[in-house]
Amino acid sequence: MPLGLVSVLGKDFLSRECAMNGPSSAIWHDGLPAAIDAVAAAAPGPHRFLRRAWYAAAVRDNARTLMVEGRLALPVVARGPRWLGLSEVPGCYWPLRSFPLADPDAVAVALPMLERGVRALRIGPVPDGDAGVVPLVAAARAAGWAVLDRFVADSWLLDLAALRAAGGWPRNSTLKKNRFHEKHLAEHGALEWRFLGADDWPAAFDMLGEVEHKSWIAARTNGRDAKFTHDGHLAFWRAAARDPALAAMMRAALLTVDGRPAAFSFDMETGGTCYAIANSYDPAFAKHSPGKLLYWRNLSAMLAREIGVVDWGAGDSGYKQVIGAKRGPAMRDWLLVRPGVAGAVARRLASVWSRSGQGSGADDRGHAPSQPG
Repeated sequence: MPLGLVSVLGKDFLSRECAMNGPSSAIWHDGLPAAIDAVAAAAPGPHRFLRRAWYAAAVRDNARTLMVEGRLALPVVARGPRWLGLSEVPGCYWPLRSFPLADPDAVAVALPMLERGVRALRIGPVPDGDAGVVPLVAAARAAGWAVLDRFVADSWLLDLAALRAAGGWPRNSTLKKNRFHEKHLAEHGALEWRFLGADDWPAAFDMLGEVEHKSWIAARTNGRDAKFTHDGHLAFWRAAARDPALAAMMRAALLTVDGRPAAFSFDMETGGTCYAIANSYDPAFAKHSPGKLLYWRNLSAMLAREIGVVDWGAGDSGYKQVIGAKRGPAMRDWLLVRPGVAGAVARRLASVWSRSGQGSGADDRGHAPSQPG
């Protein structure tokens, strides 16, 4: 390329040109390109919610996206002082913060451009075995990056496919106990068990928020950890639901008593996995466990829909184990620091990063599911 043309087009164009040798290219794009959706659609099933609208709902400005066309999409936003050069993958804390990867081989194409674009990259929390992070971490290590991880929490999974195959679940004793509580709950008014889907969003978020306003989460956290209130994270979910593909993944079970919302369970379903995002109940009915009654009905509906796994993520393991959940992969935050002085410094501080993971995410853990009650 003539030097005069390079001077006109600038260094950024030259760096992109250098990454475009061969059959594939890695290119940094300003913002969040629509092409993210094609990568998400071709990614493993549990990652198909990682669409452009998912990231856009969490990002105000200054996003960039590293793309390998049709194969990899890595959105990032700057975090901290500019001189630090730290970027992170944006998104909702739960179910996970990762990126869509349709072809693991695309990581090798993207890594040189990633090194040009960030000094350090934070990804997480994600479960061990995450389809995007595993190949990226392996490639980064091989290329001399410093790779640090910190434990956040254990996840909890319910293997519905195994329970469906075995039969006899829920147990008769559980169903009998539930009928007893439902009978007494009905003394407060007419019960209606509703199941909400794509056509109900975003309007139905108001009913979920009504429950949260009455719940313990509003009283103990000043509402900032609520998912569906104006003081909480309602804006994120409303924005995400504008994407019809994401709205179709959003489901909720709702219990009303005499027409008033009393309990809900909100999930996202993709690729045979149900991510349990949030649940709550009105404490006025706590004596009869409305949240648990609703969740058992919700699980029965999932059995009929051929859901394979319920991913409850981190959080209170007591009620999850009672239902049948088992400890799943650990949730971790990852920090990748490019080779050189920054990487050497990061390796020296690895133990500090690791220790900071205990209790990590407290500022946005409101995205994790609470106990159903």
